[in-house]
Amino acid sequence: MEHILPYFARYYQGAPFVLFGPHHLAVLGLVVLVILAWLPLRNRLGPGTRRAIRITLVILLVCGEASWHIWMLATGQWIIQIMLPLWLCSLAIWLSPLMLIQRRQFFYEFLYFMGILGGTMALLTPDLGIYGFPHYRFIEFLLVHGALVAAPIYMTIVEGFRPTWGSLGRVALVMLPYLAFVTWVNFRIGSNYLYTAGKLPTPSLLDLLSPWPYYIPEMIALAVLFCGLLYLPFAIGDARHAHLR
Repeated sequence: MEHILPYFARYYQGAPFVLFGPHHLAVLGLVVLVILAWLPLRNRLGPGTRRAIRITLVILLVCGEASWHIWMLATGQWIIQIMLPLWLCSLAIWLSPLMLIQRRQFFYEFLYFMGILGGTMALLTPDLGIYGFPHYRFIEFLLVHGALVAAPIYMTIVEGFRPTWGSLGRVALVMLPYLAFVTWVNFRIGSNYLYTAGKLPTPSLLDLLSPWPYYIPEMIALAVLFCGLLYLPFAIGDARHAHLR
């Protein structure tokens, strides 16, 4: 047991996280391979297998996020400034069962855009600091965010869900008031949820934008652009279908 405990330590003595290092790239490659594997299997999976995959994704997401809270409590790091479920990824994780188990279209739309967008940014630029492989935090963070990206893609490829033009408007109607609310919370409690009070402490896409607070509208514009790119395959498919008719 003693040889396992260092991998759960707050002050990890092992190798720190290396952005796009071999362990990071291995996880990114694994996520891509799992997603690609669904393409040839999408018409071969029966209802029972599909349900088992959805439940597995729920367990990975919810148990992984819950274990993070437990670990933060156990290591004396749990504070409201960073642990409220106001992060985009945390919100998406707790909404995932509504999409995966209940198969609700509205939650699929939100998770297709915000879950994939937030999860991808987290996977590409994780804020892991000293926690390199095989520390618990490295495994938990990348596993949960990989599942967050994979879940709505699975629902699209295998279960046949898809967004529409109206999905973009509905997601915007939710996210813009939510962004304003989280910004208010940040100024009330001194937090930085959704990074509206400052940029990430680690390298990220935000480093290419203007200083605070001018990068906030730029961040919104980028989110709109990326959501448009996520919808582009469906727009192209619809245009081709309409042309063939």
